[in-house]
Amino acid sequence: MDNSFPRSVSLRPSRRLEYNPSSHQKGGKFVPDYSLKITWKMGFVRLVLVAGIIWMLLILTVLLFHIWSCQSSVAFFSAFCNKESRVFFMLNSMGLVKPLHRCPIPVADDPDTVVIPKRRSPERFVQSLSYVTEDEVAINGSQSVPLFGGRETWQQREESFKVKPSMKVHCGFTNNSGADMDKKDISFVKKCHFVVASGIFDGYDLPLQPSNISERSRKLFCFLMVVDEVSYKFIKENVTVREDEANGEWVGVWRLVLLKHPPYDEPRRNGKVPKILTHRLFPQAQYSIWIDGKMELIVDPLLILERYLWRGKHTFAIAQHKHHKSIYEEADSNKRRKRYARPLIDLQMKIYRYEGLESWSPKKNSKSGK
Repeated sequence: MDNSFPRSVSLRPSRRLEYNPSSHQKGGKFVPDYSLKITWKMGFVRLVLVAGIIWMLLILTVLLFHIWSCQSSVAFFSAFCNKESRVFFMLNSMGLVKPLHRCPIPVADDPDTVVIPKRRSPERFVQSLSYVTEDEVAINGSQSVPLFGGRETWQQREESFKVKPSMKVHCGFTNNSGADMDKKDISFVKKCHFVVASGIFDGYDLPLQPSNISERSRKLFCFLMVVDEVSYKFIKENVTVREDEANGEWVGVWRLVLLKHPPYDEPRRNGKVPKILTHRLFPQAQYSIWIDGKMELIVDPLLILERYLWRGKHTFAIAQHKHHKSIYEEADSNKRRKRYARPLIDLQMKIYRYEGLESWSPKKNSKSGK
């Protein structure tokens, strides 16, 4: 018996077309079929999508770098942050960058109405004050390098705390000990009787321009930015520095004052020289205001003097630290942040305790506790 069956014949036309080279040629030229066109179109769409994604990633990377640079404490990267740009304003409005810390001060409204005292308050205690300018080593002919603060003995230190009508004390700036100013800067600061001083050391930051300064204060005050040679070079490389006819260099309203030959090998200690010894750097100044280089002055300096000195007839005012109420708390903070050698900080605190300086407590009932 024959097991072969005849195949069924379908009346449907075959969906598979046999390849016929002649059907893909026209006039001797090859014509691509429809599927190849679809492939090219899909490839182009994918290329556009990939390019768009890469472009968005680049924009996101730039924004993230901008945010990071604005928060960075490294001077090189913080210089990339333009805090006056629209990008920074947009990021700040979105809460992506940390806003500048601003300290509200209850002051008068109009600096033009402030009455400046015609004469200084009379000295009730010290009538004559002078400073030690020669180091003991230099006097004795030793080969040791003169110290900036001089070699003060314990007895001299104890005597300096006893207020007398005539006094001569150690207060830095001994001869040939460093922190030297250029002659052009010395000549300029002699004319300054009202001073707003600040400082930048070790290229840590760039000058922040004061705001809300009246025209009266612009003419009355000298805005002096004390810098070391590292910061001086960093500022000139990153911001516009203009030069006046007397070769003085300016960044906005700030007059740069260069201190050469720093007396210490640690920038933080050098930064304390203009901060604590402003009266020694600018001896002609009747009134001076110190503001840290990382802060921005947003109140007219005349209003500050009126609020904290002239209104209450005070001669000195100092801001309260927003976190620390005691020098010992400040010392612990410096040790935690490794800002200075811990054994030296402990030694300094030991000296303070030996001399009777107590830690702050509510029992003291001092204004710092309010």
